[in-house]
Formats: sequence, structure tokens, C-alpha cells
Amino acid sequence: MAIPTMGVVVLDCPDTGRLADFYARMLGWKVDESRSDRTWTEVVDESGRRRLAFQEAPGLVPPEWPSGEHSQQFHLDLDVPPARIDEAEREVLALGARLLQDDGGGERGFRVYLDPAGHPFCLCLVDR
Repeated sequence: MAIPTMGVVVLDCPDTGRLADFYARMLGWKVDESRSDRTWTEVVDESGRRRLAFQEAPGLVPPEWPSGEHSQQFHLDLDVPPARIDEAEREVLALGARLLQDDGGGERGFRVYLDPAGHPFCLCLVDR
């Protein structure tokens, strides 16, 4: 049996509120005001069990994708049903994401984006 359990995934960013709002709106979660301040902001799912946090890092140098010199080190894979991928892309772009790599006309099962702070994330095609 494992001793630790997974707590929260934390992303560094220059503006915790802005990035928390981006992910909360994209995932349909909400900002947890009771666990947030100027330097730390958390978003939580409707069950209250899954959390994503944002920690202030004023001098953040965003990763470059793909790059060996400025490795991404970490990214989020977000599942999307294939029939909704174009709708999901329109929504994340409207929220402030930037497309880095499309799915190659359907050849790859994912599309790569940057969030407003420059972290890469993927919309991955998954049948549910």
C-alpha cells in the first residue's frame, strides 16, 4: 500500500488568478477562494476531490515546445470525445490558449496548445 496519496498538481505562473480562471472555465471547475490568495490560487472540481493549483512565479520563463534546450518538463493531457474536438478547440482558444500543433489532419490523437502563461497542454481524443 502506498504511503503518500496524490495531493494537488501545481503550475508556476506570473498571475495566479488569471491562470486559475483559464483552467476553471476550461474544465468547468471553480476557484476555491478559501484556499487562495495573491500568490496561490486553487481550482476544484464539482466533487471537491480533484484540484489544480497555481503558484506565483514572477520571473517564470515559459517552456518551449518542442525543445531540448527549454524543456516543457510537465504538461497536462485533457481528454475530449472525438466528436467534440473542434468545439473544445474553439473554447480553449476563446479562453486565451494558443494552438502549437494540430492533429495532422486526424493522423495524431491529440492537439497541442499553450495556456496563457505558456504551459503546454494537449486535447487528447478519447472515446468515453
